[in-house]
Amino acid sequence: MAAEIQPQPQARKPCLLSTIEGFQEVVSTAVIIPKEDGVISVSEDRTIRVWLKRDSGQYWPSVHHTMSSSCSCMSFNPETRRLSVGMDTGSICVSPLMCCICVCICVPAAHQGRVTVVLFVLEMEWLLSTGQDKNFTWHCSESGQQLGTYRTTAWVSGLQFDVETRHAFVGDQSGQVTILKLEQDSCSLVTTFKGHTGNVTALCWDPVQRVLFSGSSDHSIIMWDIGGRKGTAIELQGHNDKIQGLCYASHTRQLISCSSDGGIVIWNMDVTRQETPEWLDSDSCQKCEQPFFWNFKQMWDSKKIGLRQHHCRKCGQAVCGKCSSKRSTIPLMGFEFEVRVCDSCHESITDEDRAPTATFHDSKHSIVYMHYEPTAGNLLTSGTDKVIKVWVGTICVLYSPRRLRLFFLCLFVSFFLYFLLVWSLLWTLPILWFTHFFHNICVWHIMYCLNSLETNLITCLGLLPKRMA
Repeated sequence: MAAEIQPQPQARKPCLLSTIEGFQEVVSTAVIIPKEDGVISVSEDRTIRVWLKRDSGQYWPSVHHTMSSSCSCMSFNPETRRLSVGMDTGSICVSPLMCCICVCICVPAAHQGRVTVVLFVLEMEWLLSTGQDKNFTWHCSESGQQLGTYRTTAWVSGLQFDVETRHAFVGDQSGQVTILKLEQDSCSLVTTFKGHTGNVTALCWDPVQRVLFSGSSDHSIIMWDIGGRKGTAIELQGHNDKIQGLCYASHTRQLISCSSDGGIVIWNMDVTRQETPEWLDSDSCQKCEQPFFWNFKQMWDSKKIGLRQHHCRKCGQAVCGKCSSKRSTIPLMGFEFEVRVCDSCHESITDEDRAPTATFHDSKHSIVYMHYEPTAGNLLTSGTDKVIKVWVGTICVLYSPRRLRLFFLCLFVSFFLYFLLVWSLLWTLPILWFTHFFHNICVWHIMYCLNSLETNLITCLGLLPKRMA
């Protein structure tokens, strides 16, 4: 069971549902099969395995297939049950998931190096892939024919695709994210943006909010507002090691991130977040005007020793250590850990501003890959310990002002409808009672008339034989 690092009263701890062991090498990729209580795993030991959950609650191997080389990545489409596996040799194999795995399409020379990411697009019938040869390619998923390729500045470690606009989001080892517009046999560069100091390790795209999340080895996550077209980039700081996986739950508007130190963070994205300010440049402290150590002229004029420069994380001003001795969390700016702020900003931060917007958990193993299944709300992590862990209860509803307003609105509508129902019954019941009473009187009167008529007829028929006699 996961251990809480920073317990919050509104959060539920992810509970360990089951573990899957028995691998000879590290599991490169693993996914949860929706609605079937199953797991598909590809490993460096060249195996593709399908694990099904038994009545005992444990996962047992149902399908076992050995490939010709190590499996580096995988993509599974639950609608077509098509499995696409990238190999260490640069080839890609596509096969339907049935009682056995039989490769029906193979792209032997998709890349000259190890395949890093493979992604199947059902709507376009495309097979997108990236490799360590710095090439991004897309093939026809039916014939395996290469449709196009694009050369990146560094080898790609993150890939996402938007079906509506045909935009491919490519994150590489240089820390840059590139947006490409894909056509059937060509592509065009839309834009590039860079906000990470380390290489991009994970990407996650939300087509509803049109927001792209990128994780990096610099321990940070950046939310890029693609749909807003204002260049808004919001930074999230909550990990102590490089980001290994990102998943977004659109129904609860929560982001799940994991790092290589085993940390799992659940971010509440249903709050109004703020951009971190840019750091200002100055030769002296912008609070006390003391010179910094490279400002020789002011040091000579004031006969003072230069100080070291720092920056306030809230206002971005260049300050000295004396004017920025306080620390504080700023969750709405993405700083869930205490960071340096100047004295004036520290006084302006209230307890409400310090309310956390994320919960922290420990998976107890070094995470290599993460997958979230939204149907059941289960989370899967694979680690360097060659173990797959399936978690339950990872998503919880965090109370935000927007959710509270919606809750009270629904509550008011429910009470109003209940009042209308009671009011209509109070007015309808007397009418129904009067109608039922009048109906009974009419029926009784009709029955009385029929009985009288029957009596008269019997009497007449009884007297008739006597008169004839």
